[in-house]
Parts: sequence; C-alpha cells; structure tokens
Amino acid sequence: MRHRLPSVVASLLALGPLFACNVGPNYERPQVESPASFRGPAPEPTSASTSLADRRWWELFEDETLQWLIRTALERNYDVRIAAARLLEAEAQLGLARADQLPTLNAELSADGSRSFSGSRSAGRSEFSAELKASWEIDFWGKFRRASEAARADLLATEWGRRAAAQSLVAQVASAYFNLGALDQQRAIAVGALEARRESLRLTERREQSGAGSLIDVHQARELVQLAEGESIDLTRRIEQQENLLSTLLGLDPRPITRGRPFSAQALPLAVPAGLPSALLERRPDIQAAEQQLVSANAQVGVARADQFPSLELTGSGGVASNALVALFTSPVAFLGAAGRLVQPLFDGGRRSAQVEAADARAQQAELSYRSTILQAMREVSDALVGFHRNRELAMSREGLVEASRQALTLVEARYEGGSSSYLEVLDANSRRLDAELAQVRARLDVLLSYVDVYRALGGGWEV
Repeated sequence: MRHRLPSVVASLLALGPLFACNVGPNYERPQVESPASFRGPAPEPTSASTSLADRRWWELFEDETLQWLIRTALERNYDVRIAAARLLEAEAQLGLARADQLPTLNAELSADGSRSFSGSRSAGRSEFSAELKASWEIDFWGKFRRASEAARADLLATEWGRRAAAQSLVAQVASAYFNLGALDQQRAIAVGALEARRESLRLTERREQSGAGSLIDVHQARELVQLAEGESIDLTRRIEQQENLLSTLLGLDPRPITRGRPFSAQALPLAVPAGLPSALLERRPDIQAAEQQLVSANAQVGVARADQFPSLELTGSGGVASNALVALFTSPVAFLGAAGRLVQPLFDGGRRSAQVEAADARAQQAELSYRSTILQAMREVSDALVGFHRNRELAMSREGLVEASRQALTLVEARYEGGSSSYLEVLDANSRRLDAELAQVRARLDVLLSYVDVYRALGGGWEV
C-alpha cells in the first residue's frame, strides 16, 4: 500500500498537460502612434537614435560628491526601501498564485476511543489511524494559469515601480544638490556685496563729516547695508533648510551636507540629444509599469471567465488504521480511496457575469491609463526640452546683464565721486548689480535643473 498512494498522486499530476485550455484574451500590446520627434527646438546635431537617457547617472553627473550622495540615497532612502519591500510582497503573491495550480497533500493522525458500561462491567475500544489526503482542482479552463500570469505581471509592474522610485530619487538628489550649490554662491555674492556696502557706508560717513556729502547719503548707504544683511540671513536660512531636505532624501537625520565642486564650476551642458520618441516605451519605468498593469488586468479577464465554467476537483486518500497505537505501523489495516467532483454553476443571480463585466472594464481602464501615461511622458519630454533650451538662452543673456550692471555701477560711482551724480543713482546701480548677479546664478541653476528634468523625462537614471 505504501507504494500505491504516491502513484495515485503521480497519476493526478500526469493529467495536467491534458487540460491546457486558457479562456480569456491573450495579451497584445496596444498600437500607439508615436511622433517622429519631440516638440521643441531643433534637435541637436547627433544621431537620431542617440539619447541622453542612454547614459548612466554616474556618467552624467561628474561631481564625485554628488555621486556619493546619490549612492547613499539609493541605499538608505525610505521610499526606495518601501518599493523594494513591495517587490518582496509581489514575489510572494506570485508564489501563492502558482501554488494554486498544484495538488495539496495533508497528513492526518487521529485517535478515537469509547467505553461501554453494563452493570459492574465496562469495556473499552480504541482506534488509531494515519492518513494522507491529496486534492487537486484541475485547471481545465486556465483559471489558475491566468491568475499566475496576472501575478507575474503585477510583480514586473512592482519592479518597474521600484525603478521609477530610484529614478525619481536620483533626479531629486541631483536637483537638491544643484539648488544647494546655487544658494551657496548666492550667499557668497550677498556677503561680498555686504562688505562692499559697509565700506561704501564708511566712505559716505567720512564725506558727510568733511562736508563733502549729506546726511541723507549716509542713511541711504546704511539702507543698502541692511538690505544686504537681510539677504545674507535669508540665504543662510534657505541653505540650512536645503541641507535638511537633502538629509531626508539620504535617509539621515538633518545635518550639514558635504559639498563637492563649487556651483560656478558646474559645467553648463550644451547639448541634450533626445533620441526617438518610440524609445520611451521601452525606457521609461512608469510606462513599463503601466503596461504590466494592463497585462495583469487582461489576465484577470480570463480568471473571471473561467469561473463561469465547471470546475473539476480530484481527491485521493490512503492510510493505515489499528486498535493499538504501538501496532499502527507494524500490523495495520490499510485503506485507499479516490473521488472526483464536477461542479457546474447554474444560477448565482448574475454574479459571475458581473465579475466578467467588471474585469473587462478594469482592462479597458488599464489600457486607457497606459495610453495616458505615454501621452504624459511625451509632454514631459517636450516641456523639459523647451525648458532647457530657453533657460540656456536666458543664462547667456544674464551674463551680458551682469557685465553691463557692473560697468554702470563703476561709472555712477565715479560720477558721484566727481559730484556729477547723486547717491540715489549709486544706490540704484548697486541694487541692480546685486540683482543681476543673483539672477545670473538662478539662470545657471535653471539650466542644470532643466537638464536633470530632460534626463528623467527621457527615462534615464533608474540604473542602480
């Protein structure tokens, strides 16, 4: 008997290939028309298939300190770690779905005892048994195979979601780092202006004391000093808050952040090859995740349709029984049995039909979401390309503005020293120079931030 029960289970397993019918639609990627190129300025003179997103983030960002910050963030950031935990859950769900395709085998050990009484006499009876039970719902219509297909797609969607989280984190850290560098340079400009204005205040006070100047000039010079002091204090606040933001992205308590290259030494990129729009379908993790969600929803339609058909369940059991526990495996009574059950739903109030309709609707939603994700990706790339090129033009014009404001201040100061201009003109020229220098830093920052936006929008940055 010990050799017969495994053979029964093996026979059940051998029936599997005979029931390989999968109801429900097989997945086909929807046809999506992609434009020949992204909307925006004329493409860079590079190969049409070359894209900025083909470069790894550690190749794109050459600042070694920034590279270290990104690596630390990818290891410690909580959003990325949560995404990794979701991936483990999805793997377990796939294991559960696959387990439904296999038979279940349970072992059972039982004891039954009774005692009867007749007058002063009593008699006892005991029975012990050990049994193995096997059951298997044959996947005749592919219900469990479709469920496994859906779970596998969910797993892939979760993996692409993890990559999207990593991509977003790389862009966030790079942007925050460039923002921090810009704030450092702006504060340095403000501190330099403060020292120059303090010196101007001292000169104005000496002119007023010697009778060559007026008291109103002194008050106006002091106003310039106070404005520069306020600007420096505000920039210090923003720097500390930016460091707190970066610390959080790194998964660390708020703390000072190490700097690498000075902001002025960060090279402004001159070209951003975008590549072909059709490449976004394969490169962007959010598009890949949306497609896998569509695959899952499509497979769930098959699960719902399979529930409308009969289900076939096979069961088998075998074991030994004895009146004494010590003799259970030495001189037992053996038993073996098998059974089959076919269940056909006849009336359920339209529940199964409604489930199919709901699954079809969810599949339609997933397809529309997939198309919407692609459309949004096209827009993000076009916006980022426009932003980069216009910001680069603005940064170049800001350089001329700074030079003009410095020359204007020099001329006004010389005219003031010669008595040809009022100090109000010096005040105005001084403020314009400071504003121009701060605006130049912001313009350079906008170029770098839009460069990061282009890289992320094209689907780069998720490689770990």
